[in-house]
Amino acid sequence: MIETLVWIALALAVIGVYLSWTAGRLDRLHSRMDAARAALDAQLVRRASVALEVATSGALDPASSLVLYEAAHAARQAAEDHREVAESELSQALRAVFADADQVEVLKAAPGGAQATEELAAAVRRVPMARRFHNDAVRAARALRRHRKVRWFRLAGHAPFPLAFEMDDEPPADLADRPT
Repeated sequence: MIETLVWIALALAVIGVYLSWTAGRLDRLHSRMDAARAALDAQLVRRASVALEVATSGALDPASSLVLYEAAHAARQAAEDHREVAESELSQALRAVFADADQVEVLKAAPGGAQATEELAAAVRRVPMARRFHNDAVRAARALRRHRKVRWFRLAGHAPFPLAFEMDDEPPADLADRPT
């Protein structure tokens, strides 16, 4: 009888340690996801800020400046539930404004334009990487949260189900190929 109780206690202890380890892993994945989201937000804000600087620099023609300014401003001011759309529109505006390689050269030839071009090129290249890191973290957290043991024992607590950040982040070809 005592031997059976010892085996049951040992089995419950092993199950408890395993569930605790799984909950810790899930917590680490959520932390990684939060850090990746903060990095993505920082890159999106940086891209919008540089786009605003370029739009207000006077180096672009008025129509291009207006299109870029409105898209960058909308991306900076977008509410969280509309942010993906606003950031996609900024990507589209960047591609429209810098569709012609001559526009990049015009910007680069303006006073302070070489630095602005390099900053913009770096910003538009970093956004897809940051989004990829965030979505990879979301994918890993989702995969673990779909396991029965996580659902049955409510190991995720009250954390919301992770959502990927889906947006059009394709950079303008002439800026993406620029070395930093």
